[in-house]
This record gives sequence, structure tokens and C-alpha cells, in this order.
Amino acid sequence: MPIDVESKLLIVDDLPENLLALEALIRGPGRPVYQASSAEQALALLLEHEFALAILDVQMPGMNGFELAEMMRGTERTRHIPIIFVSAAGREMNYAFKGYESGAVDFLQKPLDAQTVSSKVSVFVDLYRHRKALKHEIDALAVSHRRQEALVQQLQCTQRELERAVRMRDDFMSMVSHELRTPLNTLYLETQVRKLHLSKNNMAPFAPDRLPAMIERDQRQIQNMVRLIDDMLDVTRMRSGALSIQPRPVDLAQLARGVVESLAQQAEAVGPPIRFEAPAGVPGVWDEFRIEQVLTNLITNALRYGAGKQVEVSVRQEGGRARMSVSDQGPGIAAEDHARIFEQFERTDDSRRQAPGLGLGLYIARQIVRSHGGEIDLASAPGQGAAFSVILPLSAETPAA
Repeated sequence: MPIDVESKLLIVDDLPENLLALEALIRGPGRPVYQASSAEQALALLLEHEFALAILDVQMPGMNGFELAEMMRGTERTRHIPIIFVSAAGREMNYAFKGYESGAVDFLQKPLDAQTVSSKVSVFVDLYRHRKALKHEIDALAVSHRRQEALVQQLQCTQRELERAVRMRDDFMSMVSHELRTPLNTLYLETQVRKLHLSKNNMAPFAPDRLPAMIERDQRQIQNMVRLIDDMLDVTRMRSGALSIQPRPVDLAQLARGVVESLAQQAEAVGPPIRFEAPAGVPGVWDEFRIEQVLTNLITNALRYGAGKQVEVSVRQEGGRARMSVSDQGPGIAAEDHARIFEQFERTDDSRRQAPGLGLGLYIARQIVRSHGGEIDLASAPGQGAAFSVILPLSAETPAA
């Protein structure tokens, strides 16, 4: 159905009485008529308005109707306007043939027949309105198509995210099962062996000099399970925004020294002692437990992947910030993995081969540091070790975790 659109009509004749008579024949609701007494005036109107039809007198002083039509056909803006020529010249002048050559759609002889003129104009007005309606529908379809394409892309993106989430869930469950099974299996085997000794009344394995090593093995396996469970709980708290940060005055140098001393035995088991460097004190306001958790994670990783070489820990104050750095001389981390390893369940291929784990430690560490208003930087390249730096404001800003 044609849309309700104004259909402008252009009439061009050098005689005012002809313009008045023609306008009286063709005017009607929704079809304003514009008059031009010369080709020059017509061109000015054509530049200003969009017309549904142009009715041109052939014989005009200066530029005649045929020349005006040729100019209209040579311009992109006006080439599609239907043209009807009118002329008082006799048929022997062969004007009709020349008019059609100029691009006219019809040719009328004066004196004009009112009914013929009115019906022809109505046909072209209806065609114009149908063309406008079709363009409107095409434009609407194009907009709808673009929206559908955008929706399809959005759905595809959502599908990829869901598929990734499912893979992460499956990988997570697989890793958790594996990581928890290892210490549980060790404990189970230990208890079975002890049960066997007791059934045979063999008390030698329970001698006082062997009990400390037995207890230490049990504690290590239990601590591994507790660490895994704590990591999973921390991730859950972070996702729900419920990670608790409780800042209080802390000496960062003293805190770091305590962590290094607590890991001294673990360091000696794999290589040289940890090299620690810190000033007398770096006071600030942080959550002591959480910052200790971050530093423990970084040092443990350095010992685990540092290839048995020197691990260095330093603490210093830089203006209004504190910096903790942990560096190792391990295989290093490729640049393309720097951002990825801070995401959940992400690990490099080398780290996955070297040691078990869920790939949550660095993610948790970064979230804790960010919850203090700080950030973690990584400087590393393959074959050049890795240096993690924790930069903290001296007073925790504690944005939403």
C-alpha cells in the first residue's frame, strides 16, 4: 500500500496563462504544484525539491524544453523524474519523436484535454507513491536485516561464551578431582600400611624417632587439600563480591620476612636459600592475611618453577606506594601468556607439565591486590626467568572485591 507522501509537480511554460490553466487541471490533495516560467527557474526548483512529475513546454525562449530535459537526464538528482512534454506545434514538426528521444514518458498536444491530463498525472503520482513505499519497505528490511545480523552475532558470541564456560566447568571439575585425589590417595595408602603393621603387631614404624616424619607427611597432604579448598572458596567469594578485606596497620617488610622464613625449609629442599632484601620497615594499612596469601603464592610458584636456582624477594617503598618483588631464574613466560596466566584455571604448558595445580593462585593474588587498590606486574621472557611485582598504595583503597 502506498505511503501517504506529498507528491510535488513541476510545470514549466513561458506563458503565465498556460501555467495557471495547467495548474488548475492537475492540482489536488497532497500534490502541490510549482510553476517555472523558464528553464533556468525550473533548474533552481529542481535543485531545491524532489518532484514526482515534470511537465515541460517545448517552445520557450532561451533554453527550450528538450534542452532542459537533457540537462535533467544528465544529473543524478533529477534523472529519474518522469517528463511529459506539451506543445502547440503541429504534428508535422515531429516534436513527439524528439521528445521521446530526450527521455520523455509522454507527449501532449495543445489544446490539452482536461480528462487526459488529469488521468496521466494521477498515474505518475501513484507510481511515485508506490516507488516511495517500496523504498520505505526496502529501507525497513535493510534495518531489520542489520538488526538480525547483530542479534545472530550476539547469539554466536553468547554461545561461544557458554561453550567456554562449560569447558571451564568440566576442566575445573576434572582438575579438582585429580588434585584432591592425590593427597587423599596418599593418606589412604598410609593408613592402610599402618593398619597392616598394627594387625601384625609391628610397632617399629611407630617408634618415637619415626613419628615426626610420619606426622609431617600427613600434615603436608592435609595442607594441600586445605589449600585447594581455600582457593575454591576464595574464587567463589570473589565472584559473589564477598571477599573480605580487613585493612589494619602492617609492616610489609616484617610480614615478607616472616613469609620467607616460613618457606625456608621448602626452599632448601629444591635449591639455595631465598635471598631477601628489605629496609628496616615499610609501614602501611593492608589486610595482613591476604597480603601474606599473595606473597606466599608468588614465592611458592618461584620455588616450584625456578629450576632449583636462586629466588629473590624484595620489599621497598616508592613514594606513596609499596612494592614487593619475587623473581626466579626459571624457564620464563612468553609474552602472549602474560595476561592469560592471571585468569581462572589458566596455566602455561610448561607449568602444567612441571607441577599439578588448579591454575587459581595468580588469579586470586591479582584479585586480592586489586581489592587493595593495587596491581601485579610481570616481567618475563622465555629463558630469562620471571619477576612478579606487587604495587600497593600505602593505605588500602579497598574498592569492591
